[in-house]
Amino acid sequence: MLSQVYRCGFQPFNQHLLPWVQCTAVSRSHRIQPSVIRHVRSWSNIPFITVPLSRAHGKSFAHRSELKHAKRIVVKLGSAVVTRGDECGLALGRLASIVEQVSVLQNQGREMMLVTSGAVAFGKQRLRHEILLSQSVRQALHSGQNQLKEMAIPVLEARACAAAGQSGLMALYEAMFTQYSICAAQQLDPGISDTQQIFYQILVTNLDFHDEQKRRNLNGTLHELLRMNIVPIVNTNDAVVPPAEPNSDLQGVNVISVKDNDSLAARLAVEMKTDLLIVLSDVEGLFDSPPGSDDAKLIDIFYPGDQQSVTFGTKSRVGMGGMEAKVKAALWALQGGTSVVIANGTHPKVSGHVITDIVEGKKVGTFFSEVKPAGPTVEQQGEMARSGGRMLATLEPEQRAEIIHHLADLLTDQRDEILLANKKDLEEAEGRLAAPLLKRLSLSTSKLNSLAIGLRQIAASSQDSVGRVLRRTRIAKNLELEQVTVPIGVLLVIFESRPDCLPQVAALAIASGNGLLLKGGKEATHSNRILHLLTQEALSIHGVKEAVQLVNTREEVEDLCRLDKMIDLIIPRGSSQLVRDIQKAAKGIPVMGHSEGICHMYVDSEASVDKVTRLVRDSKCEYPAACNALETLLIHRDLLRTPLFDQIIDMLRVEQVKIHAGPKFASYLTFSPSEVKSLRTEYGDLELCIEVVDNVQDAIDHIHKYGSSHTDVIVTENENTAEFFLQHVDSACVFWNASTRFSDGYRFGLGAEVGISTSRIHARGPVGLEGLLTTKWLLRGKDHVVSDFSEHGSLKYLHENLPVPQRNTN
Repeated sequence: MLSQVYRCGFQPFNQHLLPWVQCTAVSRSHRIQPSVIRHVRSWSNIPFITVPLSRAHGKSFAHRSELKHAKRIVVKLGSAVVTRGDECGLALGRLASIVEQVSVLQNQGREMMLVTSGAVAFGKQRLRHEILLSQSVRQALHSGQNQLKEMAIPVLEARACAAAGQSGLMALYEAMFTQYSICAAQQLDPGISDTQQIFYQILVTNLDFHDEQKRRNLNGTLHELLRMNIVPIVNTNDAVVPPAEPNSDLQGVNVISVKDNDSLAARLAVEMKTDLLIVLSDVEGLFDSPPGSDDAKLIDIFYPGDQQSVTFGTKSRVGMGGMEAKVKAALWALQGGTSVVIANGTHPKVSGHVITDIVEGKKVGTFFSEVKPAGPTVEQQGEMARSGGRMLATLEPEQRAEIIHHLADLLTDQRDEILLANKKDLEEAEGRLAAPLLKRLSLSTSKLNSLAIGLRQIAASSQDSVGRVLRRTRIAKNLELEQVTVPIGVLLVIFESRPDCLPQVAALAIASGNGLLLKGGKEATHSNRILHLLTQEALSIHGVKEAVQLVNTREEVEDLCRLDKMIDLIIPRGSSQLVRDIQKAAKGIPVMGHSEGICHMYVDSEASVDKVTRLVRDSKCEYPAACNALETLLIHRDLLRTPLFDQIIDMLRVEQVKIHAGPKFASYLTFSPSEVKSLRTEYGDLELCIEVVDNVQDAIDHIHKYGSSHTDVIVTENENTAEFFLQHVDSACVFWNASTRFSDGYRFGLGAEVGISTSRIHARGPVGLEGLLTTKWLLRGKDHVVSDFSEHGSLKYLHENLPVPQRNTN
């Protein structure tokens, strides 16, 4: 017994088991071997490092994004989470992942507590093993044979299983937490003597909360353990707890009985003034009807009073409580000032980070909040965009064009209001945004006029977009097939710092009959709000106001990317980092965008002196933050130390462009600019890489190796060389003697663009109206069946191409 005290670093003190040493937190990347950890812990007097609470307790968090400020957290592990599918034994891999996440949060300075099930399952496994061993011995002696017959396992009583499994469960937790230099403290029922409390698990019953002395003892023990950076593990005392009773007392605010671990977790969370209670179960969260039913929808945020909108099903395969008990316990904790999230702790793809995701504020499970938002949720906005988009697609082309024309008129008629809102954004962003981003954020009269012109171009091109016949085939007599254009569905467009994106993208969505969700940057809040209101005003003339939605809630971009049942295509417009983040976060939703804008210009040996400096200046200096700005200038080696080369360098110096030398270029120079760190760099500023190439093929090879397939240019007077470059460079846009900045939907005559795509499927380059359409097949027959076309059937396939109606190009 004494060795256990020393090994675990505990000594009896004042009716409680208090750790004698601090269990120092270490990062996952620097794990300490268990033997070293035990040595460090033994009788250390290192002072404790405490992290102050980030808020005063008493009011729960109103929004998910605030959960990152949670200091004290209770994690409740349901029986289905820690138990194997056969209900006999523990899910060790899942449990190890949970321990890792709890340890990560503990090492961040948070105070973690666990309320765990699993003793019954662990004990059932042990008792079954003992029974099988005992039966096999008796049967072997009785039969005299080595071969055993089938043996029936008696039904095991839950409280006996709990008594047998509790010690093993704790030993398992201790071994797992030790790997992260975390001490997991447990304590037996406070009524047991000190010498027996070395087992240090906190097992409680109703009496421990309702008896004031026991309640104070329990509270004091837990606070002391938390102060010493220890993770208390709490459980109902299943070995002595009475059978479960109806949850009638959960209706009250001031009383909650401990009948299962759901009610225990809620009571513990309120008692300990916890910021957050995470309840892990075997379902994604709370559904409005039993999970698995056809129309069941996951409830993202649940508010007090919404119980009548939920139909509860049966409880889980194991454990004492069901979802109804969890909801009642969660609401009780919420009223006590603790935020609650119910989530799935068993899903193999998410359980490895479900706890940390919740604490980071990600949209996981059901979040309980007392603050009901004034507007619709993003899920409701997605449904409105879906239904509104379908209505939009059924309008006549002239009606969609009329909406866009009206929006163009509003941009000029309401110019003063738009610029006033934009001025507020600029004032708030001053000092917080870099100069290139401020330029993107700024609107002007000329920008609004250009927007209006572009929108009218979109309106003109939309006359024959949706429903256009691409192909007609006569399959057989009286059986004709058509391929026609249709909207993609619901688009999610995420854009940074550029409020002018909103009317452009909205017009393209309207013209193509797509529903639209817009997520703009916070820096453009005022501008986006008024532009969206004007868009909805234009949509209202034909009763489709809800087709375009602006997401104003605190939804994180990563959470939006998980709405795969509501969104059909994500289009990011912004930095390459934004695009990469969205591509990484998207869960089953296609993303159309360019990862980077590493644009090249190759200056051939036969380039015109008069053209080169103009093209380089415009490509690099006109708008360096744009994705189509020049980033790498390739110079034919014969041009080095020529007047043309000197003119280029002089112009760049005048424009204050910082030059980085490529490896080959640097080798030609005695004193060179700083050598480039990477030839694959998008600077987005007045910086430029210069590299030397031997010929046009060398330039093409360089572009394919270091480029991003965005926009690449050749400057030459040799037509054959130019055509060779145009045909062999594999990029979305390839130009001859033209600025890279022409890579733009408006400049291409598309009216506008939703973005530039460097992918090789569906749409490529500036994506306008055509890129927001897909197709469907229409087959018209007269009682045709496939069996008629079999070997002995009466019909034969014709597969005749039929003329396609001419497209209206006016």
